[in-house]
Amino acid sequence: MDMNRKRAVRTSITVAGLAGLLVAGMAAAQSPPKVGSGDILADRIRLMRLNNESMKDMQAKAKADNIEAIAVNAETIALNAMHIPLLFPQGSIPEKSRAKPEIWQRWAQFEKAAKDLQAQAERIRDAAKAKNVAAVQEMLKTFPKQNCGACHTPLSDGGSFGPIFRTLQ
Repeated sequence: MDMNRKRAVRTSITVAGLAGLLVAGMAAAQSPPKVGSGDILADRIRLMRLNNESMKDMQAKAKADNIEAIAVNAETIALNAMHIPLLFPQGSIPEKSRAKPEIWQRWAQFEKAAKDLQAQAERIRDAAKAKNVAAVQEMLKTFPKQNCGACHTPLSDGGSFGPIFRTLQ
């Protein structure tokens, strides 16, 4: 094979490869990001349970005056808060879900609640890292009600939170 023919074949292969990458990139850019396992309801439940356990752990650490150790729990909640809206794509009410349509009807409020949760968790994280006991203790007094409570209200039995945005059983 002569030199020009080899160069033409190489160029064709390179162009075809780049075109394939471009098509694949465009297809990937148009599909929504996949978060979690693909089971939206199971992922929502896992995230909320993790937040609940992180909150319990923060409160236990605060009682034990282990303020600096609270930072990891607050960071967990902050990172989770960024994913909350992604776990509620439009119309994603699986049969077993108790999510209410109000989530999507009041989407801006729902997104704001997630952003506020993230911001407050980050403030707790930063104060805990700085070993600011008074600030952490003060923020933890109101954190569950003001942040979790933006979407959840206390149950009548005084137990854990039940959602505003879903039907209570």
